[in-house]
Amino acid sequence: MAYYLWLIRFLSNPQCKTFLIASFSTFTTLKEGKTTAPAITTKPKTITFSRIFQELTHDQAQNPGKQAHARLIVSGFKPTIFVSNCLIQLYIKCSNLKSALKVFDKMPQRDVVSWNALIFGYAVRGEMGIARTLFEAMPERDVISWNSLLSGYLLVGDFSKAIDVFVEMGRLSGMVDNRSFAVALKACSILEDGDFGVQLHCFAMKMGFDKDVVTGSALVDMYAKCKKLDDSVSLFNRMSERNWVSWNTVIAGCVQNYKFIEALKLFKIMQKIGVGISQSTYASILRSCAALSNLKLGTQLHAHALKTDFEMDVIVGTATLDMYAKCNNMSDAQKVFNSLPNCGLQSYNAIIVGYAQNGQGVEALQLFRLLQKSGLGFNEITLSGAFSACAVIAGYLEGLQVHGLAIKSNLWSNICVANSILDMYGKCQDVIEACHVFDEMERRDAVSWNAIIAVQAQNGNEEETLFYFISMLHAIMEPDEFTYGSVLKACAGQQALNYGMQIHSRIIKSGMGSNLFVGSALIDMYCKCGMVEEAKKILKRTEERDVVSWNAIISGFSGAKRSEDAHKFFSYMLKMGVKPDDFTYATLLDTCGNLATVGLGMQLHAQIIKQEMQSDVYISSTLVDMYSKCGNVQDSRIMFEKSPKRDFVTWNAMICGYAHHGLGEEALKVFENMELENVKPNHATFISVLRACAHIGLVEKGLHYFNVMLSDYSLHPQLEHYSCMVDILGRSGQLNKALKLIQEMPFEADDVIWRTLLSICKIHGNVEVAEEAASSLLQLDPQDSSTYILLSNIYADAGMWDKLSYTRRLMRQNKVRKEPGCSWIGVNDKVHTFLVRDKDHPKCEEIYEKLGLLIGEMKWRGCASDVNYEKVEEHESQDGSSSCICNP
Repeated sequence: MAYYLWLIRFLSNPQCKTFLIASFSTFTTLKEGKTTAPAITTKPKTITFSRIFQELTHDQAQNPGKQAHARLIVSGFKPTIFVSNCLIQLYIKCSNLKSALKVFDKMPQRDVVSWNALIFGYAVRGEMGIARTLFEAMPERDVISWNSLLSGYLLVGDFSKAIDVFVEMGRLSGMVDNRSFAVALKACSILEDGDFGVQLHCFAMKMGFDKDVVTGSALVDMYAKCKKLDDSVSLFNRMSERNWVSWNTVIAGCVQNYKFIEALKLFKIMQKIGVGISQSTYASILRSCAALSNLKLGTQLHAHALKTDFEMDVIVGTATLDMYAKCNNMSDAQKVFNSLPNCGLQSYNAIIVGYAQNGQGVEALQLFRLLQKSGLGFNEITLSGAFSACAVIAGYLEGLQVHGLAIKSNLWSNICVANSILDMYGKCQDVIEACHVFDEMERRDAVSWNAIIAVQAQNGNEEETLFYFISMLHAIMEPDEFTYGSVLKACAGQQALNYGMQIHSRIIKSGMGSNLFVGSALIDMYCKCGMVEEAKKILKRTEERDVVSWNAIISGFSGAKRSEDAHKFFSYMLKMGVKPDDFTYATLLDTCGNLATVGLGMQLHAQIIKQEMQSDVYISSTLVDMYSKCGNVQDSRIMFEKSPKRDFVTWNAMICGYAHHGLGEEALKVFENMELENVKPNHATFISVLRACAHIGLVEKGLHYFNVMLSDYSLHPQLEHYSCMVDILGRSGQLNKALKLIQEMPFEADDVIWRTLLSICKIHGNVEVAEEAASSLLQLDPQDSSTYILLSNIYADAGMWDKLSYTRRLMRQNKVRKEPGCSWIGVNDKVHTFLVRDKDHPKCEEIYEKLGLLIGEMKWRGCASDVNYEKVEEHESQDGSSSCICNP
């Protein structure tokens, strides 16, 4: 800049005309660091001004340029067309189109370069109306004129118009070059207009441009962007000349078409033949590693980038940290971010989105605040990442603040941002606000419909889910696999088999029946609707079965209480070479807990250790639960102590285990430790705590925890908690208080809570309360045999034989049959099942003989009931009944 100011000051000297050339020579000499004054020559002044303007154009120095322009005018010098063109280009380069147009208007003569410069200037600024007017006014045009107009329409995003200009260009002038083809093919790529792209290819071959490396690279890109990767790769292989742009284009095409392994293979060949590597190459290859979650290869590429001096490059650095984030390695992603010399907006976006996708919403929001302080601004990607972070942590207040920021910035109407807002409100369980956002959207794409459908499905609103699905079809929006996944989940939750089958039919018609994601959702839906056999058929028809498909069928068998089938399909899964995940093991461990098959559970535990999955919080929680359900509380405690991470589920499993085995004091101690660890309890926690209080008879403490739920943790007691309180009060003999609590509940009592009260009435022999509980139970379910049995036993205990007989007659009149009791035991890998009065077992005589000895010993030790069995049987025989209903 100092040189330019010196030159302007010299030009202001009245003797400038005499020494103008010497001035320029001195200026050049000083710039080159020479001290010897050059010889004075007498060349035309036009060269001097043109060179000055060219130098200033190169450095975009507008103010010195204006001063030089002013001196040109004051000096009375008449610029030639070339000097005026240089001045126009200076102003265009400095984005001063107003001054450029003034120079253009004052030119007495103009050539095609003058017109082209001005057209290019307005085109770059996006003012295509003026650019087109100038183009139409040109007395003659060359290929640069057409290319300037063509490029302008591409820059402003009017791709169809760009193609129209190319067609017009070929028809009217026939003047096309490799740049013309490159721009037109780029427009086809963006529009994904493969048909016109093929026509352009034919035209290029006719014009002889198919051998040109620029046109060839553009054709490779066009075919890849139009989802014709095979044609793209085939054309690349036939190219006689390839440069690094050609290689980058075909590699990027493979990545864009999700052929990540092919991209890596091409990169390997590229390195072998010694083609140079660029920013875009690293960006594409690192994206492949991210998509494949190949951390090892990604780390090697990072090292390669460091060796080739790309460590300070922001584009490569951003791609590297994105790769680490996609590979769930946020610590290295953060290190790369910290090492970047100048973190741009793209770098911030990558790290914010990375943290959000890895479930670290707090860290993502911290970086979002740091970005706001940096002054770099934000865009729709930033806001989408911030909303995702709020969704991850269910941060409703944070989400409201970011929403306010989106409204202030006018980015809320961006469809990507609006979809993220929808998802955030759904995850924060504000369905009403999510619906408002959806209703206010000016434009909705498939993601928008998927988001609102998912919001309703995630919040258990099955009917609304189906309503929005039907609305989506009415809007002529084609559902994708994510749509069907949410809708089938809604059908499963509502057990709406008819709707599910109709949707299945639509899936088959749409050709998505073989989709893995949809297939897994169908299996889950049929299992939840009790159609496990149909689910098996779908699994068999699925050509490629991943872990999700197997998990769906195993979970379906588990939910249908077909644990043996669940384990059988787990064996099939292993034979097929599919590696189980945490959900697989958790489901199977749950079945082991329900069946009390601790041996099988221990085998699964051994597999988990071999797979090094024991540190997974989901699995460790299930192991704690499995061992406690199998009666092995000691091993359950060991697993609890060994858990590296304990969430509320782990704590709940341990508390529940102790409570289930009557170890109330231990359960309460674990709960107190849970509070000390600042782990927030939930409704399930308090169910276990109240059960523990019931087991050890702590009435006051039970009432205290019942009240603490709402006062300290804002948890409104649910029906299960009231049932526990009824149990606590009943066990302490306060049956009338228990009955009053049921009557004063804010919701209707269910059969569980009345049955709890009825069972307690048997313990205390309270016939009056028992009759009221039984009456309420029979109103809910007149065919419930357990109510009749319990009430009959209470009458028997009280010696009220007439009422007992009446109850039995009522059972027969209503055709109520007692479901036979069932128990089982596993011996030598074989499960033995027993039913009441069962005589099918091959060793039944030995079993009954042993059972008689045990009952006799129980009576001798005083462990049996005090009921007079003989009198009951005698009374029943008079009444016409053939079996005793009393339980010994």
